[in-house]
Amino acid sequence: MKRSAGQPATGWKVKARRQGLRLAKGALGLFVLLALMVVSMRWVPPLTSTFMLRHQVQSLFRKDAPPLRHRWVDLDDMSPNLPLAVLASEDQLFADHWGFDMESIGKAFRHNSRGRRVRGASTISQQTAKNLFLWPGRSWLRKGLEAGITVMLETAWPKRRILEVYLNVAQFGDGIYGVGAACDELLGTRPDRVDAAQAARLAAVLPSPRRYSAARPGPYVRQRAAWIQGQMRMLGGSSYLGPLAP
Repeated sequence: MKRSAGQPATGWKVKARRQGLRLAKGALGLFVLLALMVVSMRWVPPLTSTFMLRHQVQSLFRKDAPPLRHRWVDLDDMSPNLPLAVLASEDQLFADHWGFDMESIGKAFRHNSRGRRVRGASTISQQTAKNLFLWPGRSWLRKGLEAGITVMLETAWPKRRILEVYLNVAQFGDGIYGVGAACDELLGTRPDRVDAAQAARLAAVLPSPRRYSAARPGPYVRQRAAWIQGQMRMLGGSSYLGPLAP
């Protein structure tokens, strides 16, 4: 029997609508929670990140896993060499873009479309979004979420805060997160005493912090660090950080 135009939907259609409504409410709730977390972290240092939590979980199944090491350091308590080295290495247009470097994205797309080794084009804003809230990998789902969170960060935080959080959650070694722990464990010095060469070594391992070592740099890290130091000088040293001043 056909349902008349005024007869309410029944059966699977009602269930589908209810399920869709539940999913929409759940997604809205997660969005609101995430937005509140982002806004609060403008002033409150994040206690952890998904990458740190991932390390903790993996440690339960890895007998040789090192303990998690992390110590928050305010940007004002860091040597200017640390943010400068990371900017020179990872994102020289950081102060000027709105979270995405479209020119680099275009170059990476053309490079990857030729079937060559995959090249990334993530800005420091995107990497902060990923390290804080997401997981490693190259799925379209993760990239889509990363883009959305990046817009949130760029809207709610000043550039200085994005850089400060990134320096405190980036991984610099197996179980070593943030420049505070990296200076303690890898350089044996305080963050406010790091010189240009030491900062460049830390920045050089960022693409693969579990593969390369800032404490015992091999040929790649030494070559990369030398290039980063050259870029730091070309950018004008600590004066390059001027637009990020409070």
